[in-house]
Amino acid sequence: MYRQVLVLAVFTAFLCGFPASCARNLNYRPIIGILAQENIKDDPHAQGSSYIAASYVKHLESAGARVVPIHLLLPGGNVDIEKSQFTRAARIFYELAIKANDASDYFPIWGTCQGFQQLTVLTSNKNLLTLTDTKAVALPLTFSPGAQNSRLFKKFPKDVLQSLSEENITSNFHSWSLSIQNYSSNAKLKRFYRVLTTNTDGKKEFISTMEAYQYPFYAVQWHPEKSPFEWIEKDGMVHTLSAIKATFYTAHFFVSEAMKNHHQFSSQSEEEKALIYNYQPVFKGMNSIFLQNYYFD
Repeated sequence: MYRQVLVLAVFTAFLCGFPASCARNLNYRPIIGILAQENIKDDPHAQGSSYIAASYVKHLESAGARVVPIHLLLPGGNVDIEKSQFTRAARIFYELAIKANDASDYFPIWGTCQGFQQLTVLTSNKNLLTLTDTKAVALPLTFSPGAQNSRLFKKFPKDVLQSLSEENITSNFHSWSLSIQNYSSNAKLKRFYRVLTTNTDGKKEFISTMEAYQYPFYAVQWHPEKSPFEWIEKDGMVHTLSAIKATFYTAHFFVSEAMKNHHQFSSQSEEEKALIYNYQPVFKGMNSIFLQNYYFD
């Protein structure tokens, strides 16, 4: 079982504001859906049955997107990477995104931390994760050959790429990883995803960033949103200027991907009802791993 502490839902895009004020090829009013997760057991601030950490919302808003929370249909407990309500909902959106993209309807997905892990399970239909010593540690990225010309990284400034490769600025808060060995031994994953960066815990090499070859699907095992928006004093937390700059470019990249989607709500009133502005984040305290959470029934 995977507890929900330190994990993120899969980001999925259903876009366009109403009325559609889109340029010929880009939608400049993107709305991005974030999949809620089952509440963490024993969370004293918990309300309802699910939550979204506010830092993920702020991350997207900082690059010019608005957010819609995607509620879970049923309450759950711990997050099982194969059987939870989060997983079931993620599979629905994953399959919808595959179908949409196959029909030339641009539908991007982003996964962070558990979102990364979830995508590997959805693609391979197996849990290939392995334990690593990567709980609360900041690391530099080891770029794969040609990765700096990938869709995700090719527009990052040179100084940001250099910082990512040389400085300990990517925050890792996970106990499970996709090892290079397990990735390489699974034909489905090798065909579907291109490895962009790797890391090691000193014993096992694991994938830290990847993108799909044929689909606008992206995943990072590290947490780009933490540097500017989470403030617990804990190993692995980094607030340097270079870390915050890297955060912005990850958000900017995915929001620019979302702008290629032209979905829209049926009316302005439906859009307004769906937006996360209808909910108030709960301050959990400076010693909480998530400074603020949104909670949902």
